[in-house]
Amino acid sequence: MTNTAARARLLELIKELAVVHGKVILSSGKEADYYIDLRRITLHHEAAPLVGTVMLEMLDEAGIDFTNAGGLTMGADPVGTALMHAAGHNGRAIDAFVVRKAQKSYGMGRQVEGPSVEGRNVVVLEDTSTTGGSALAAVEGVRKAGGNVVAVAVIVDRDTGSKERIEAEAGVPYLFAFGKDELGL
Repeated sequence: MTNTAARARLLELIKELAVVHGKVILSSGKEADYYIDLRRITLHHEAAPLVGTVMLEMLDEAGIDFTNAGGLTMGADPVGTALMHAAGHNGRAIDAFVVRKAQKSYGMGRQVEGPSVEGRNVVVLEDTSTTGGSALAAVEGVRKAGGNVVAVAVIVDRDTGSKERIEAEAGVPYLFAFGKDELGL
């Protein structure tokens, strides 16, 4: 499947499987008339590989040089894994990681799990973003672990200020594969 076809099919699946209409409270505490449940995509047998392909292509087209990708657990976990597998399929070594909401108080006491991000160029991922809070928490965790955050990338941008906030506060580019307009929202 070409990258153009992968992107078109992923958009179709997002519209079909992930967009839920009705009043909901978002993780940010804001109320919305629709919810984009991207776990229905990132954990789906057909869609997950497309997520990896589309996200990797988007980052490559933007000229982002990185060796690790991940973000705040739960939303970012399958996105990082999909990207890691897409890269591996193309003979590239990109490691995934998971950022806990808080540093562990036991074991190795880590907040960032997986292969070390120390001294590495890292992309922070999220499935979707409303206020940018989850991505910013992940950026902070990665930086504390010694990673060099080079971008934040999400599958769907809700166009509610995340891009502006993340670019201002984290000082890195914010990229998204699809905007809410592409979803007809």
